[in-house]
This record gives sequence, C-alpha cells and structure tokens, in this order.
Amino acid sequence: MTMIASVFYLCGLGHIYEGMRMKRIVMSAVALTAIMSAPSALSADDGINILDNVVLDAQIRPRYEMADDNVATHSKANAFTARTKLKVTANLLGVDGLSASVGLISVNNFGSEQYNWNNSANYDGLKPYATVMDPQKAMVSNAEVNYTIDKTTIHAGRGQVNLDNQRFIGTVGWRQLERSYDSVFVANNSVENLSILAAWVYGFQGVVDKPTADTNTVLLHAAYKVADPLTVTAYDYMIANAHDTYGLALTGKIKMDSIAVNYRAEYAQQGNASMKIHGGVADATTGLLTNAKADADYYNLDLGANISGLLVGLNYEVLSGANATGTETAFTTPLATGHKFNGWADKFLATPDAGLQDANVRLGYKAKGIGKLLAIYHDFKTDTNIMNDVNGLSASDLGSEIDVVYANKIPGVKGLSGLLKYADFSKGNVVGYNVDKQVFWAQLDYKFSTK
Repeated sequence: MTMIASVFYLCGLGHIYEGMRMKRIVMSAVALTAIMSAPSALSADDGINILDNVVLDAQIRPRYEMADDNVATHSKANAFTARTKLKVTANLLGVDGLSASVGLISVNNFGSEQYNWNNSANYDGLKPYATVMDPQKAMVSNAEVNYTIDKTTIHAGRGQVNLDNQRFIGTVGWRQLERSYDSVFVANNSVENLSILAAWVYGFQGVVDKPTADTNTVLLHAAYKVADPLTVTAYDYMIANAHDTYGLALTGKIKMDSIAVNYRAEYAQQGNASMKIHGGVADATTGLLTNAKADADYYNLDLGANISGLLVGLNYEVLSGANATGTETAFTTPLATGHKFNGWADKFLATPDAGLQDANVRLGYKAKGIGKLLAIYHDFKTDTNIMNDVNGLSASDLGSEIDVVYANKIPGVKGLSGLLKYADFSKGNVVGYNVDKQVFWAQLDYKFSTK
C-alpha cells in the first residue's frame, strides 16, 4: 500500500563526537560485530535478554564530485569522498515492541582536499576551491529508543526524519554527511488509512561542518488515504525563530493498463513563528527571542506518468517572494532536502528575496536490468519584481538548468549500485544568479543488512 505521508521515524538523543577519526569508526564497527557474535554477553544473570534480534545495517558510498561555479576568484573543485554508515538495531529487555538503535556516520576525503565545505578553507594557490558540502567528519547519527504498542509508536532519540516528499522536513540524504534529528514523537495508525504524527524536535546535526543546532520545533502531520487515486495530507511545521508552515496536499496514483499516472497538488502558507529558542536578541521579560515575522505562500502542481517504462512529467512550483514594502517575506524551507528541488546545481537552496517560480519538464526511461535514465529541464523566474541586474535595472530571469542522471544496480554484487549525474545551470540576468555552474558526480553505493 502506498503511503504518501511516509515517515522514517528515527530521531536522536546523544552528544556529538566532534573530531572523531576514521579509525575510531572502524573500532566501533569491530565492537558492533563483537556484540552480534556474542549474544551471551547481552544477557543478564537472571536470564533476561538485554538485547535480542540484533540487526546490523551498513553502507559504504564512495563518490567523485566535480563542481565548477565559474567564479573568477574560485578554482574548480574535485572532491573524492566516502560515506560509511553503521547502525545496530535490537529488541530491548525482552519487552514486546521495545527497541533501540545506535548508529555512526563518517565522511572521509582521504587527504584529497581540492574542494571547500565551508567557503573558507582549502586553496589552490591564492584561489579557494568551489564548494562541495561534504565535510570530513564523523558523528553519532542514531541513538534512539522506540516503543510500539498496537498501532502507536513512541519515540525518543536521534535519527533520520523524512516527511512526505521532503520539501519541508528531510535528511538531505544526497549529501555525504546527512542530517539527523533529535526528537520525541508519537505516531498513530489506529484508524484505517489514517496516519498521525506529533513531534517535538529539539536539535539537529549534519550536512555542514558545525555542531548540533538547538531548536524548539513542533511538527504536526496527518495523512488520510481516501483511495489509491487520492490521499489528503495536512501539516503544520512550527520551526522555532523562523515561521509556522501549514498546508494541504492532494496526491494519488491512477493505473490504466500499462500506464500509471501520479499527481500532486499542494498549497502552503507561512506565518509568524509561534515557537522560540534561547539566544540572539532576547525579550527583556521572558529571555526568549521575539517571534519571527513571516508572510509567504507556496504552490506545487505536479503531473507524471509511467508508460511502459517511459517516464514523463510536468511540474510548476512557486515559492513567493518579498515585496518592496517589506510587509511580505520570501517563502523558505530551512529543514528541507533542498537538493531534490529546483535543480541539482543547488543554486536555490536558499530562496531568492524575490521568490522563485520553477517550471520544469522531465523525460526518462526505466526498466529492470537497464536502470533509470532521467533528464529534467528547469526555467527559473522571480515571483516578485524587486531584484536588479548588473546594471541596476529591474530583472526577473533567474536562469535555466538541465539535469541528467543514470542509475542502475551493478550485476553480480548484491546491494551494489552505481550512478552518474550531471547538472548544468545557465545564468539569468539577476545579480547572484548571473554566472553559470556545472556539477558532475560518479558514485558507487553498497548497502548491507543482516536482517
């Protein structure tokens, strides 16, 4: 059964291991293997199993990324990195429905540092390299406890959270050091075809080379599947010191012989932030930051089809922009998996002040044994008329982009796949978006599980 509002409810507790080296990750892997091979060590004297049904999930993902931002003061980046992920999950204390997970993630560049991950380090002579946001770092990616009774799950800890299509809440799994969330949540599926989630997120880490970011964010999410052709999803994401985003999405699939059609129609609005966190300029009475102001809208219309392996689709997405008077703000998505949207060159991870209109079309083919080949063309415009070109004149052309990807399983090795990917951004006439950019990736991905 398709679950449009899928949630990977693995969120985290625990402190960050700053500066962990690759050898410590390897030692942890050895320790985890020893635990799995010595179940007697996991039993208490009275015969109660502390850990049971232990499962190890692992991933090794080496990647080459070339980034050329065509900035005269930058050198072309060539990044060779590898992601290593290890996660152990086990039933806890012999209690039905009680489980725990511990996981580590490490990114290593093997001393090859011809790229920047913070826009300041690593130079080619006098020029800094272009940015590839894959810092060499290790961290605790999972440290969680889950308890499931009937159709209700209670969770506390650190892990990965992806809601819906990840437009608002995601892990940025494309980057090597993907995001983990620290959260407590309750999820319920007691009513047939209805899923409900209420979560408090108190921190997150990953993607960039920074310590844990504290937050005080509340996520409310509900999805009801009326039938295969229609699922109704409602949400309210209260991101502290940013905004409240509340919206409604209609999604579904329609199958007709060899044709499968899918669609998404979504609207969201951003209002003033109702959640606050300590820090910054504090209110004299409460000691908390005053509410952030926001007034913005979001539209997304998507129609796709799979015709005997032929993939076609149309998409139009609008993130509204600020106005000249400042009474309206640009629509932003600070916790999204931004790489999935508005072009793989990542020119629009931050919404332009004037907003963004992205009209795009896709064409591809997918078949077992052949793999998947997909091409996407984007045309970008501003939403409001407050931007200028290099001559100070009003401008609205944010450029265009062609994206191409080929992915396939590699025969002969279970769990191994390969990927080639290319993004070519062509400049517009708006300042900040008037320079071309090209990015190329070649990647292997090996996943292993004892499940």
